[in-house]
Amino acid sequence: MFGGMNTGSSGPDETVGTAADKDTEHEVLGTTVTEEGLGSKAPEFIKARRVLHLSWQVGIFIVGLAVVVVGIIMLPLPGPGWVVIFGGMAIWATEFVWAQLVMRWTKRKLTEAAQRALDPKVRRRNIILTSIGLVIIGVLLGIYLWKYGFVMPWKIGE
Repeated sequence: MFGGMNTGSSGPDETVGTAADKDTEHEVLGTTVTEEGLGSKAPEFIKARRVLHLSWQVGIFIVGLAVVVVGIIMLPLPGPGWVVIFGGMAIWATEFVWAQLVMRWTKRKLTEAAQRALDPKVRRRNIILTSIGLVIIGVLLGIYLWKYGFVMPWKIGE
């Protein structure tokens, strides 16, 4: 009935086990991930009672969902939308294995991107492209000032 909630127990009388005890691998988003450290971060007295743990998970899901929805609303508005969305995912990751795996994948991809950005060849290319862009903007600004002088293109005084 509640198999998708990652409670970790298979029977009504079983206490919830931690996923850290498992040493299996899963294919997630094209990569193999081990289950070390995955699972509920709820206090032990909550994990020991199935109904309390299920209530805890529902509460965590609702709070995380609210934060993610606020982040989605913030995307077109001024504000840190993506940061808030990842904050909601982090809330979910305290309880749900799927969110923990998504967060691990995201961290790994961000680390790889940062390492690529720090690669000397990539840095040199980025510096060259930025310099070329600044030169083009400077030339266009110079042409504008030569042709029109220092006059704003709109008329504020009228």
